Amino acid sequence: MSQKKRRENAVLASPMVLFLLAVLGFPTVLSLIYGFSDTSFETLTRPEFSGLANFSDVLSDPAFWQAAWFSLRFGVITALLQCALGLALAVYLAPLVQRHGWTVAVLIIPMMVAPAMMGLMYRLVLHEFAGPLPHYLYAWFGTAPAFLGPAHVFKTVVLAETLQWTPFAFVLFLTAYQAIPADLREAAAVDSARPWDVFRYIEWPLMRPTLFVAFFVRFIDGFRVFDNIYTLVGAGPGGSTTSMSIYIYESFLRRGEIGKAMAAAILLFLTAFLLLAIGQRLTRSRAE
Repeated sequence: MSQKKRRENAVLASPMVLFLLAVLGFPTVLSLIYGFSDTSFETLTRPEFSGLANFSDVLSDPAFWQAAWFSLRFGVITALLQCALGLALAVYLAPLVQRHGWTVAVLIIPMMVAPAMMGLMYRLVLHEFAGPLPHYLYAWFGTAPAFLGPAHVFKTVVLAETLQWTPFAFVLFLTAYQAIPADLREAAAVDSARPWDVFRYIEWPLMRPTLFVAFFVRFIDGFRVFDNIYTLVGAGPGGSTTSMSIYIYESFLRRGEIGKAMAAAILLFLTAFLLLAIGQRLTRSRAE
């Protein structure tokens, strides 16, 4: 690329770069300042530098590790379920989608609903005293589980997240499935290959890079989950559904520990960035 072309690209990209610096740069710098300072709502305009004290407080807080463990389990389980269901639906419904393309719009409706609204809907449906599902279960079977109680709340939030975001994985896998050249399937049919063999030896290897992308995208989104869980059950019984994002929110707004909340947010960002970098490297190596 010539020097003149580089200068033109720099001039054309400079407005977007300046905009991103203005929108993202100032909050990022402010978060770093607060993360390394003793800050509360009373001292918001005059933070006092405290070094790594906030990070030490966060790392020595059992609630932080409980939230980290919840986020890790939640992210891995929901990502695995969404990818498995999305792949199965994409392969099974591909002929139907090919004939009736409008069915995709129906299948992705849950993904289009705001997560907070989805959480409120599940809260209404599953409420132990007012929810229609516990009511009918009790009327028909004489008993109904406490979906939002300590014994079942984790499975409930996992199911709610899976039902909403499986369409995302479905769309990714459907696109990858439809992009497979038709002549490969035709050649396999000429060789009298069974459908399972076609999937195992032709379709699955070609869709594997999409699987890694879908898994890491959904894992990172599940790891930092907030709105649907918070509107559904909040921090949960005994803090059992406190994710990293909920931990940061409650530290900031409920307890006024701004420095500690910013330190936890920095750790969350670094963790997500590291996982994304690892996922990108693995995806690239698999593609090569």
